[in-house]
Amino acid sequence: MSEKKVKPITQVCLRSYPKVIFLWPLLLTSFVLWILQILQPTTPMAWYGNIWLIVLFSNLFIMAFDFSSAKFFLLIMAIVVVILLVVFLVLPNVSISLPGDAFNVGLTHDFYLVITLILALILGLVVVSSRFDYWKIERNEIYHKSGIFSSAERIPTKSLRILKEIPDVFEFFALRSGSITLKPGQGDVIPLTTVLNINKKQEQIDYLLSHMSIETDELDE
Repeated sequence: MSEKKVKPITQVCLRSYPKVIFLWPLLLTSFVLWILQILQPTTPMAWYGNIWLIVLFSNLFIMAFDFSSAKFFLLIMAIVVVILLVVFLVLPNVSISLPGDAFNVGLTHDFYLVITLILALILGLVVVSSRFDYWKIERNEIYHKSGIFSSAERIPTKSLRILKEIPDVFEFFALRSGSITLKPGQGDVIPLTTVLNINKKQEQIDYLLSHMSIETDELDE
């Protein structure tokens, strides 16, 4: 049985995105709710609006704060405790009868459509701009491209050190993102705060640098 050949890695491209990239769940939710609201009568559906507000809150909450592993588990524990208190202490003593449309923010299909178009435009521009601003790690140098017509910057990879961090658990769950800091032997430290698929990028960099070290040792013999 022949082994599958693995394509050697000769370069790793790193792109750091702005925090607005984490609004993609709101974009997807707005698009789905726009379609669902069109299929309903002219009256805005209350549950659709409530779902949209929950997703908006969650997105803004993730973007506003950084939750490390410890903070994440503390938050989960706090939510569980609050739910248990409400279920066992509050609900048995409170009798509430609310109609389905008691809280209706009145979000129409036009609203969902406008939000979808705005977010699609912004996120589209973010993705396109990332094609012209990136760092590329090769065997012998770090290559920085910024802008369409700007000149490129090149830094030797000699004594290069890599620091990978996952400062926010929610952001890692959303887009497998984290931060990578490049510390070359020459030049300034290069912080890349929001790199997608962080674990895969680290594995590729480790392979590239280890392969470069092996080749250097062979040349020295």
